[in-house]
Amino acid sequence: MVLLHVKRGDESQFLLQAPGSTELEELTVQVARVYNGRLKVQRLCSEMEELAEHGIFLPPNMQGLTDDQIEELKLKDEWGEKCVPSGGAVFKKDDIGRRNGQAPNEKMKQVLKKTIEEAKAIISKKQVEAGVCVTMEMVKDALDQLRGAVMIVYPMGLPPYDPIRMEFENKEDLSGTQAGLNVIKEAEAQLWWAAKELRRTKKLSDYVGKNEKTKIIAKIQQNVQTRGPWKTMPEMRLRHREAEQKTGALSERREGPHSPNAQEPPP
Repeated sequence: MVLLHVKRGDESQFLLQAPGSTELEELTVQVARVYNGRLKVQRLCSEMEELAEHGIFLPPNMQGLTDDQIEELKLKDEWGEKCVPSGGAVFKKDDIGRRNGQAPNEKMKQVLKKTIEEAKAIISKKQVEAGVCVTMEMVKDALDQLRGAVMIVYPMGLPPYDPIRMEFENKEDLSGTQAGLNVIKEAEAQLWWAAKELRRTKKLSDYVGKNEKTKIIAKIQQNVQTRGPWKTMPEMRLRHREAEQKTGALSERREGPHSPNAQEPPP
């Protein structure tokens, strides 16, 4: 089995094994799925930490409002009345105003916290140092553990707009977020090794040879052509100034000293 040390940029992600005979179409999709699956686990862990501290998500039309504003607008958190944590809630205000402040009690909080740590360990980058390969089955196991913990603490479920439930139902909306930029679409994923793209039409052995004990560093990225060239604001301003200067210089050359628009020199 060829051992792939998968990186994004210069940052280690995970180890993965594959036979040299593997079609790169299949391998590229497999790597992208594990990569994106790990991101999903990370997003869930982050939101579940907030769930443990401050309870479920408020309805979108109540988020960020003060208690007085909610009362004045006569808004009601109907899902908050249904989705009560097992064993009762402990009030802990969410200063950001995203969650309803009805946090699980200490026992249920620890159920969530313990499961979060276990899920993080499964997909941790430290697995690279330990020489442990991460598979899609391991990612699914981490997701199942997280789902199970939420069901224990919230037997009545979560509101349909809670990002945790949306993640479990694969309905998450990551548009316009940094989390969305981190995701790599399977159809647009590319693997690179030794400054060469591992083309999907070939096999892994076409690049690394027949030795099944080969170890390579494979970098995953999204096909840059599908995203278009990206420029920073300073780069865009510089290009704009350069274009203006070129246009001005060209105009001067065209007019020349005998142009009807050119001024006569003083006598």
